Amino acid sequence: MGFMTTIIFIALLSVMSWAVWTFNRLVRMRNQVKEAWAGIDVQLQRRYELVPNLVATVKGYMKHESGVLERVTRLRAAPEMETGERASQESGLSRSIGRLFAVAEDYPDLKASEGFRQLHSSLVEIEEQLQFARRYYNGSVRDNNNLVEGFPSMLIARIFGFHPAIFFEIELASQRQAPEIDLDN
Repeated sequence: MGFMTTIIFIALLSVMSWAVWTFNRLVRMRNQVKEAWAGIDVQLQRRYELVPNLVATVKGYMKHESGVLERVTRLRAAPEMETGERASQESGLSRSIGRLFAVAEDYPDLKASEGFRQLHSSLVEIEEQLQFARRYYNGSVRDNNNLVEGFPSMLIARIFGFHPAIFFEIELASQRQAPEIDLDN
């Protein structure tokens, strides 16, 4: 082997090593995005399981709560949706839950109910966990998209069909509530 052949061999080996390393990073990022989405899905399922109990608790006080239950039922039974469509549906559910709590303010007996308070507390906790899961997912999406769209890794991404992921932004019901302020203490 001549000197020039050795240089060409080393250059090709370097390019191939870089391509394999980049491909493995792309796979790792794609899997991280999938894992992060699974975390969001767990919290959404927890919320879906809680909302019917919340609706049942308020049912005796309100007549227009059926829309919330229908929306939860539809989301539970829905086939896989694109991230943007899912975010839109979840934001609608969050607005409905926020309206439930706003209307509940007009019913002191309901607000004083231990069951209602526990459900409210559980929902706030679930939505905090959902917010953490959403942040992790969106961070994973950002890292994935930087790798997929950045040069020169985009060359490998295009060859092997890696695509940017979509961010997941929803409006949480707990973000729509006014904070409680006690000025008497």
